Amino acid sequence: MRTIHSLKELRTILRSYRQQGKTIGLVPTMGNLHEGHLSLVRKAAEAADIVITSIFVNPMQFGAGEDLDAYPRTLTEDQDQLNAAGNTLVFAPALEEVYPEGLAQQTQVRVPDVSEGHCGASRPGHFEGVATVVTMLFNMVQPDFAVFGEKDFQQLAVIRKLTRDLMFPIDIVGAPTIRESDGLAKSSRNGYLSEAERSIAPAIYRTLQEIAEKLANGQADFHALEQEATAKLTSAGLRPDYFDIVNSLTLKPATPEDTDITLLAAAFLGTTRLIDNLSVTR
Repeated sequence: MRTIHSLKELRTILRSYRQQGKTIGLVPTMGNLHEGHLSLVRKAAEAADIVITSIFVNPMQFGAGEDLDAYPRTLTEDQDQLNAAGNTLVFAPALEEVYPEGLAQQTQVRVPDVSEGHCGASRPGHFEGVATVVTMLFNMVQPDFAVFGEKDFQQLAVIRKLTRDLMFPIDIVGAPTIRESDGLAKSSRNGYLSEAERSIAPAIYRTLQEIAEKLANGQADFHALEQEATAKLTSAGLRPDYFDIVNSLTLKPATPEDTDITLLAAAFLGTTRLIDNLSVTR
């Protein structure tokens, strides 16, 4: 496995692979990898000859007061894990390689509609940052497909729409959320939790499961269920950001006629913001 820091070197290597007829899979990450990330790499390795994992902490998707400076940079540890997972190349560019003219001068990509609400409402500008850097990575790597985790459900919807709208010849593959034994979705930010907070965190998934069961049993007062879920999270010791019941495709508020529904949740434990989701077919 090789680690590359420059776009020029990356393109030279990829040109050689394409001349050999190799298929290329991309796994974009911000590093500080855990089993959830590695499952994406393994999924890409099942279908691609060459797997490229990008590691870049993207400042454009962090808002004021968020954890950009504190976000863990663990490249050496990440390299060891990726090598064992079947990764081919690590692309770990410096900030100036991605934004040579600085953030203020950077063209940005905005994906309307699916970027709105939920995390888009709580983190203004976040999805513009995500959409911009993913568009740049797609142009840098030009993969045949890219793999993203379903834990970031709204992000996945944003990326699917931008891929369609900008007509990238790239298949977007969603991979299931990987969880701890107590149900907590694996996340780099779990490492911020204190021992006491970590014991509370699984309440998010438990609440998702409880509300999903009620939906599967025919309950359709979505507003009442959202309020119930918010109360459950608060009672457990979390500070809910949102709990939304949405159409799985549009991310708009679900209606009784919808058959594919997703529950989206975000909540704070101390200063740590956690997200999760669960889909239901009715």
